[in-house]
Amino acid sequence: MSNEELWKAVLGEMELSLSRANFTTWFKSTSILSKDSQSILVSVPNGFIKEWLENKFNKKILDSIRNLSPEIREIKYVIGVPKVDLKQTLSKAILDRDIEERTVLELDKDIDPATNLNKKYSFESYVVGSNNELAQAASLAITKNLGKLYNPLFIYGGVGLGKTHLLESIGNKILSMHKDSKVFYTPAERLTAELLESIRNGNIEQLKSNYSKLDLLMIDDVQFIAGKEKTQDIIFSIFNELHGKNKQIVLSSDRPPKAIPALEERLRSRFEGGMIADIGTPDFETRLAILKTKIADKNYDLDNDILTYIATNIQKNVRELEGALNRIAAFSQIYNKPVGLKEVKNILTTYLNSPYRKTSPPVVLKSVADFYNISAADLVKRSRKKEVVQPRQVAMFLLREETKLSFPEIGQKLGGRDHSTVIHACEKIKQGEAGDESLKQELILIRERIYNSLDK
Repeated sequence: MSNEELWKAVLGEMELSLSRANFTTWFKSTSILSKDSQSILVSVPNGFIKEWLENKFNKKILDSIRNLSPEIREIKYVIGVPKVDLKQTLSKAILDRDIEERTVLELDKDIDPATNLNKKYSFESYVVGSNNELAQAASLAITKNLGKLYNPLFIYGGVGLGKTHLLESIGNKILSMHKDSKVFYTPAERLTAELLESIRNGNIEQLKSNYSKLDLLMIDDVQFIAGKEKTQDIIFSIFNELHGKNKQIVLSSDRPPKAIPALEERLRSRFEGGMIADIGTPDFETRLAILKTKIADKNYDLDNDILTYIATNIQKNVRELEGALNRIAAFSQIYNKPVGLKEVKNILTTYLNSPYRKTSPPVVLKSVADFYNISAADLVKRSRKKEVVQPRQVAMFLLREETKLSFPEIGQKLGGRDHSTVIHACEKIKQGEAGDESLKQELILIRERIYNSLDK
């Protein structure tokens, strides 16, 4: 396997576990420069991304690489493309450079650097089902009356359900109709980093001025500004400037505005002032239609029984469907042969049947506390504050569901509370999960945090 193929496989694995926006932010313009018997050298575009990959993603990247190259023990990250060692042969230098350039090109070729938009996202390639028809209709509607119909448009839903696709489709549609429009898409994490850099450099007013000239601003994964007071102040200022001039704002999040913790009330009010649309889990028919669209895009052919098998067994989100297709395509290319249903079942065995791993109470409590932006100690205290009561009940419910502790044991973990209090909390959250879409989404996202922590 070449360095290019290895890194593509790693990127495919990472994309499955991240939102599209975060994947682009941290892995765009990265590549493997060289590989020896025990280590790999990865090129990154700047120090900020180097530090982030080393501290946050290194273990996942290493695990992914070792699945394919078990001999690798270490990953090193360098900024840019280092000078070639004079001892290196000319042919090796040319090969490494060629791999690096082709890998970067693969990631960058569809991204417009002026707008941050990926041109492959369009309304035509977005598969509409009962789970997303309102969000899609609202998104398409604002392209016909920018800034005056639903402003802001706030789209929320779980990871990998198509929020980024919709946001970028809006931007690409506007540019196709009005090529001189000033359009910009950014993940909230990147915007936060940009704001902090501008504050350090003393040019924050220039940055605010640049944003205020836009006709359309799209901010993805806006839940990441929770608890960041200075960032919220600046976004509030930009929001008011654009909104006052009837310029369109589109936001996405993994939860509705009212469920974003540590979000200033004035900003929450602005986010809720337009149209809020959610995207749910796709049903079987929609999943099947998505698979057919994806294989058409890839010029890849699979029998209908294979597509039916994938759609039946992968139900969580669109990204996992695409990940399954990528695995099947990779197998077909490596062995240079078409695949049948039997091979597909073998290829996806580990993908579909991840073993159940029991988590621990500290992991559950930390996941709940982090999600609601409070401390784990707050869950244990006797406080009856509104912002603590529901998170504590959620913690009780998840401790029961995920660790199988008894009601008295859960009560002891949470400050010595009576078992009847725990029973009441569990019943209340269970009922809420069935009837409250917002709470249901919150529980899904907290469980994702719990399960992801098991891989770290």
